Amino acid sequence: MKLLDQVRLRCQTLHYSIHTEHTYVGWIKRFILFHNKRHPQEMGEKEISAYLGHLAQVEGIAANTQNQALHALLFLYKQVLEVPIGDLKYLKAKSPQHLPVVFTVGEIERIFLHLEGINLLMAQLLYGTGIRLAELHDLRIKDVDFELGYIMIREGKGKKDRRTLLPTSLHKALKRHLEDVDVLHQKDLKLGYGAVYMPNALAKKYPQEAKAWHWQYIFPSSKLSIDPRSGAVRRHHRLPDALQRAMKKAVIASGVLKEGSCHSLRHSFATHLLENGVDIRTVQELLGHSSLQTTMIYTHVLMKNKPDIESPLDRLLR
Repeated sequence: MKLLDQVRLRCQTLHYSIHTEHTYVGWIKRFILFHNKRHPQEMGEKEISAYLGHLAQVEGIAANTQNQALHALLFLYKQVLEVPIGDLKYLKAKSPQHLPVVFTVGEIERIFLHLEGINLLMAQLLYGTGIRLAELHDLRIKDVDFELGYIMIREGKGKKDRRTLLPTSLHKALKRHLEDVDVLHQKDLKLGYGAVYMPNALAKKYPQEAKAWHWQYIFPSSKLSIDPRSGAVRRHHRLPDALQRAMKKAVIASGVLKEGSCHSLRHSFATHLLENGVDIRTVQELLGHSSLQTTMIYTHVLMKNKPDIESPLDRLLR
């Protein structure tokens, strides 16, 4: 089996997303080409260091992107080739520490005025629940509990399940949307389709469940597509790009002068909860942070937005 096929197989065995699989394969391919198609087994720490140095100094890529390449190469040597590679922590680039972009309540109202239809509903869910964009697209019908008022996030970041809020203000709009999804699903079933991707080994264990209503995506794609792994024709979930583009246009149209994105709605959710007196441990659980230190960044945002000190100019001009 070819090396890159081994990488793909290992990613699938470990249940990595197809996005991660494509990313790792891409970086490994570029690493091999950089070293004139030498086999990775003939290389090691020295060649990895040289490649990462080239990315930083010649290509000028960002620290996070450089670390992504490092993770891909560590995966190759440890998980695929099973070759001891040593501790390469010193090769990890230090990412600049930026405070997250947070919209005010007024800014979010203005942005939402420039969104409509499914894009508006999805943006409202991002802000109302604090979930990540990828988690939003992965939602299934069974993950929403209208009666108890929560959304279950399955295998979020870190492969952990968690619950978050389901805003009561979105119940009607979400139910209407699901009625449209049901119509689309029934149409697919009549045409001989209607099956969705099932995680892990559930597809083999419960083959008929793939067509069941509760397993359908809440935000399905507008068209059928071929699964790149199995070759099956399915209706996958919408691609994140559509909402990202709509959000970018809405921010510009609203006149909000911040480099905000879909992820800024998650940041805003956390910050506004803290502003409203919700304790930080609860916010940590809702966001799915494994460490409280990660959630603490939002307390810095609060201090930045509302400084407790007075400018000496204000004292002078009073």
